[in-house]
Amino acid sequence: MDKDGVALEAWEKLGFGFVEVGTVTALPQLGNPKPRLFRFPELGALINRMGFNNNGARSLAQRMEALQNSGKRPGIPIGINIGKSRVIPLESAHSDYLESFRLLYQHGDYIVLNVSSPNTPGLRDLQHVESLAKILGTLRDWEGGNASKPLLLKIAPDLAPKEITDIASLCEKEQLAGIIATNTTLDHSALRSNHHDEIGGLSGRPLQEKSTAVIRQLRDVTHLPIVGCGGIFSSANANEKFQAGANLVQIYTGFIYRGPALIREICSGLPYSCCGNSLTQ
Repeated sequence: MDKDGVALEAWEKLGFGFVEVGTVTALPQLGNPKPRLFRFPELGALINRMGFNNNGARSLAQRMEALQNSGKRPGIPIGINIGKSRVIPLESAHSDYLESFRLLYQHGDYIVLNVSSPNTPGLRDLQHVESLAKILGTLRDWEGGNASKPLLLKIAPDLAPKEITDIASLCEKEQLAGIIATNTTLDHSALRSNHHDEIGGLSGRPLQEKSTAVIRQLRDVTHLPIVGCGGIFSSANANEKFQAGANLVQIYTGFIYRGPALIREICSGLPYSCCGNSLTQ
């Protein structure tokens, strides 16, 4: 939602307990041609094919440094979500992710590796364990054995059960700080014949059960923290994610349709406070 971190001061004031900016890429890019974001209000859904439109990792690093120097950096944890630059071939993805990681390392309280957007050609292939291991190994090698920065992985909801298990195992091996479940889905079956379909990732209510199912499977195979995301429109939806095994939740489409009231409802409607939690606690 906030690709370039231009609204960081506002998110905390709206009540968020942590915020994640991006997805940002090492190279600036315009993203896919417009229109690229479509609403389906009757379904509580969105389709997007944004294509990682952003001003690049260096620009975000400069903005966050200026925010820090001004004394206006929010007090809540700030995560930075990084993705692959579109023009970089898949076989060089590890170097491209490293460039963003290097530039933004000191500015984020945690870093998210996004290999699951459906809107950059071939990106989801990087979820294959061999490709993912190369990327994670490259980042860990740069850290030099001092893996102090929390690193999370954001995965797709369309993975097969074995793929989810294999990814969770790799994340544990590489000592990741958590897994975000999930990104948007390519399953558009919720858009029945009386709805106009569009190419891109589907989010919102149609994703709710699918993302929760992934959380539940992850919790069965890993002890790592899980950030639940997908179809959260109420405190009850958020609670379903927690009951399935999530430790934190994120919202996007629900925020589009319901606005800041949804944040207050989630934080007050659960048996414990979800606001203020940190991935480093």
